Amino acid sequence: MKAVILAGGYGKRLRPITEEIPKPLIPVLKRPIIEWQIEWLKGYGVEEFVICAGYLKEKIVEALGNGSRLGVRIGYVVEEEPLGTGGAIKNAEVFLRSEPGFFVINGDVITDLDPARLVSDGDEVIASIALVPLPSPYGIIDVDSEGNVVAFKEKPILESYWINAGVYYFKPKVFEYLPDVGDIERTAFPELARSRKLRGVKYRGVLWKSIDTHKDLEEAENLLRRKGLGG
Repeated sequence: MKAVILAGGYGKRLRPITEEIPKPLIPVLKRPIIEWQIEWLKGYGVEEFVICAGYLKEKIVEALGNGSRLGVRIGYVVEEEPLGTGGAIKNAEVFLRSEPGFFVINGDVITDLDPARLVSDGDEVIASIALVPLPSPYGIIDVDSEGNVVAFKEKPILESYWINAGVYYFKPKVFEYLPDVGDIERTAFPELARSRKLRGVKYRGVLWKSIDTHKDLEEAENLLRRKGLGG
């Protein structure tokens, strides 16, 4: 099975790092984000990758090459101008149209969730989204009925709320819904949801971190250390 990595973004909130290094190549515990992703998916049997590259694309190609160093095969689809997440996938259609299905992952996510759970054999379902519980960005204070503070919880996981984990499984029919330019979250997903062709798969207790800021880098490293990964 193939996996698509969306690696074309500017990573503006990670400047000045991203002025010289594309976001997917930013090291987390000395290994680029994109290598964490490849090794994770390789562990689930994915051996062929399509990287949708844009900003500083030449550095991604230089770092990964054809994938032989990592024991996989890598091909590239280049965006000459930003296409959005939906447009980027549509741009790679020629490499994916003949597949029974394929995974897609945002280029800023580190996780260990089992992607096989996203695969659906149902005829009606065209796409599946991995969902993870919302990690609170703030600490929470518990107060009793008399207003006394009774507990502090540091950035708890909010199990009642679910967010898009940035990991997907698509069947080729998804290309009928993808825009030439635009984000899949604002275009294809709402349309697929209205027609009941979009499935959400909930993951609890998995390692997951989206890296958007400098603080996220630190938190990702701490999560990986707690899992005993990366030394």
